[in-house]
Amino acid sequence: MNPFELLKNPQAIKEQADKFQRELAETTATGSSGGKMVSVTLNGKFELLGVKIDPVCIDPSDPKMLEDLIVAAHHDATSKIQDLLKDKTSSMMGGLNLSGFGL
Repeated sequence: MNPFELLKNPQAIKEQADKFQRELAETTATGSSGGKMVSVTLNGKFELLGVKIDPVCIDPSDPKMLEDLIVAAHHDATSKIQDLLKDKTSSMMGGLNLSGFGL
């Protein structure tokens, strides 16, 4: 799809934006840490969908370790979602490089 054709038709832009929003909600990525002892799943809107924790890493005497594993898994999932979004937006924009705009 030619991105410049979209600019000629505001309704098409709205339809594409609505479709993109629906796809964001359906897109998921799971990040993990600690050798997959902790995993976190996010959707394309960066909403937390789930957390899985292996009971092996639940040590009441070391809550900081578990906290760090959760944060690391979240960072991993966030990075994966960002990569997916870059791919989706790039294909939507016909390969147009928008990196200069922070996208």
